[in-house]
Amino acid sequence: MKLLKWGFIGCGEVTEKKSGPAFGEVDGSEIVAVMSRNEKKARSYAERHNVKKWYTDAQELIDDPDVNAVYVATPPSSHATFAIMSMRAGKPVYVEKPLAANYDDCARVNHVSEQTGVPCFVAYYRRYLPYFRKVKDIIGQKTIGHVMNVQIRYSCPPRDEDYPSSGVQPWRLQPDIAGGGYFYDMAAHQLDLLQDIFGVITEAEGMCANRGGLYAAEDTVSACFRFESGLTGCGSWCFASHKSAQEDTIEIVGDKGMICFSVFNYAPIKVVTSDGTTSIAVPNPPYVQLPLIRAVIEDLQGFGACSCTSVSATPVNWVMDRILGKF
Repeated sequence: MKLLKWGFIGCGEVTEKKSGPAFGEVDGSEIVAVMSRNEKKARSYAERHNVKKWYTDAQELIDDPDVNAVYVATPPSSHATFAIMSMRAGKPVYVEKPLAANYDDCARVNHVSEQTGVPCFVAYYRRYLPYFRKVKDIIGQKTIGHVMNVQIRYSCPPRDEDYPSSGVQPWRLQPDIAGGGYFYDMAAHQLDLLQDIFGVITEAEGMCANRGGLYAAEDTVSACFRFESGLTGCGSWCFASHKSAQEDTIEIVGDKGMICFSVFNYAPIKVVTSDGTTSIAVPNPPYVQLPLIRAVIEDLQGFGACSCTSVSATPVNWVMDRILGKF
């Protein structure tokens, strides 16, 4: 068995619970080094998680002979740079989602992966969670019949840190770093799931606005899209609503019923047919990225194949860039 010895570029919040611990839960995998531009942060993470080495320079981590695989957990604007650096060094890379801050950078990553023969995986971990696998199974079993339409509805009130008075606002609200606002960060998961189930979206358009005036990025988005099969869908996102309008819903409408599920709060899956309404609760693992990380490691060890490649992740950026009018 090939031992995967991971180096982390970035050791922020996502690595604390969602992903980081999972790398040590899979046989043949261990974390050997971490990097942050903030020395205190890198040292602290290494000490708290019993990681032997820490760096403040990404190139030094990539060049470390003890590191043979790299996890990029930085904001999207640097994903492509670090992924390409890793692949050119011959080291497979696992990148946080979205793959990059724009479609063009995704294309660059794919070109280098093909050129070097070094794989790049992307952290669309919801594809592998039991909750969403159950959704996919229900649709595949034709429980709701032939699928006719897809609808995304998401709204939430502003977070405390969104207000200008909070000081420096989150990087997720800085389009040059994140690719957009909260839409670019959160809709990525929703759109990836739908494309995993129904195939690639080949047409998309949208309108966006800033209605709350709290920050420069868009806070309200409406969109419509069409999958390669001809299936159509629409989406509505508002990140500055009143709390009474809070919603996290995807509805899949068929000719024999409907399935309704959430993407972020994992509310029980609701299936409605002529036989009535069924509510299905599906628990997820404590480290939500564990099933995907296991699939990535087994792929690199030659035991299986992971579907979350940079090529499969790229259409998400294409759709979001179309919706936001970035082309």
